[in-house]
Amino acid sequence: MTFDDLIQEMRHCEKCELCKTRQNVVMGMGVPKAEILFIGEAPGAQEDETGLPFVGRSGKLLDTFLNDIGLSRTKNIYIANIIKCRPPQNRDPLPAEWDACLPYLRTQFKFLRPKIVVCLGRIAAQRIMRPDFSVMKEHGTWTVKNGTYFTATLHPAALLRNPNNTPLALQDFRAIQEKINELCDHTY
Repeated sequence: MTFDDLIQEMRHCEKCELCKTRQNVVMGMGVPKAEILFIGEAPGAQEDETGLPFVGRSGKLLDTFLNDIGLSRTKNIYIANIIKCRPPQNRDPLPAEWDACLPYLRTQFKFLRPKIVVCLGRIAAQRIMRPDFSVMKEHGTWTVKNGTYFTATLHPAALLRNPNNTPLALQDFRAIQEKINELCDHTY
């Protein structure tokens, strides 16, 4: 299977009920061999319309943080969600939906082979890092699994709701930049 084969498989996925309500599958975007992978929970309305992750207001905020540390979705990172289709009314994904989509993310991970994974928000961190992960208490901390460094930061949508936490996220992004400079082949 190639990365293009994976994209085609995701595009035609009918493994859960979300296929009946989606407009587009949101597979991810970025550089296919990126050393840094950002993972969110699930697409929202604008993502469902465009088929691209993090394109609404929270995506614009994320792009600002990325630009501040020399990262760009078109040059040196990859962004994906765990769930590839929008849950209706942005409800939390159901267990069957997690189970249907997680193999896709695992396959994306195998193709990308990132050195650093950044979970965006509590839900992504709890699904990827640890079920009891507290993003407010543990954001910016690092865990190593099989040679890959994992961290989590506050979800950009949460920052839009509570801008007082923005300095915490900025601090996390500075720490991400330091880890990139330490681990990655290129400095950003």
